[in-house]
Amino acid sequence: MNNHATIQQIFKMKTIVVIGFSPKPERPSHYVAMYLKENGYTIIPVNPGHNEIAGITCYPDLKSIPKSIDVVDIFRRSEFVPSIVDSAISMGVKAIWMQDHVIHEEAAQKAEDAGLMVVMNDCMLRQHRLLCS
Repeated sequence: MNNHATIQQIFKMKTIVVIGFSPKPERPSHYVAMYLKENGYTIIPVNPGHNEIAGITCYPDLKSIPKSIDVVDIFRRSEFVPSIVDSAISMGVKAIWMQDHVIHEEAAQKAEDAGLMVVMNDCMLRQHRLLCS
């Protein structure tokens, strides 16, 4: 978990679901997602309060997404992680990324045991700038 090889493999994937994508540009979930979009990734927002954010169709939850998903990027409190991981596993997602301060050891282990790559308590934007610039 959180090793450079795993992170580099994740950055080769192109479809990222952002759980907790905020419509507010000053929020990390918004500007991290927009940074990733500007760097060639397909971003799919999940926020049950919105039908669209930043001109992108937004879904109420992970299971509502009708497309194949590579990475689930989680911007939710840690207590919400287990149900997100369960959905991701059942949908055949390849990787889980828990942003800064999102930590759930049991869910991370469950995801890894199911064959998913996992990064926990780290920022996709920061790591992308470090490894891919």
